[in-house]
Amino acid sequence: MVHITKSNDHFIFEIQGLHKLWSLTSQLKIPVSHIVSVTQDVDSLNGWKGWRAPGTNIPFLLTAGTFHKDGQMIFWDVVNKANCIIVELMDEEYKKLIIEVEDPQTAISLLNEK
Repeated sequence: MVHITKSNDHFIFEIQGLHKLWSLTSQLKIPVSHIVSVTQDVDSLNGWKGWRAPGTNIPFLLTAGTFHKDGQMIFWDVVNKANCIIVELMDEEYKKLIIEVEDPQTAISLLNEK
């Protein structure tokens, strides 16, 4: 799970608990201006995630870490798809963050505050 906070002109995505180990990442710091859109679309999360490098993928249980798909890097941290949001980015290493949060609607509202 990921906890999101806003600090000045950046959003800080703090990976929680054992997810740090599975994703091999503890924190992502993204400028507010680099967030293109934030959505929740559970159906789009099905299927092949991409080439894992580095990260963890246990089908039907856990997807965490960096995945390469269609020439793009995507960061995943998902156990429960129902609480998942998709953050599209520009001018960043990752094209998307696909992350599980405690309350998707609150996270979407926070990330849309610009």
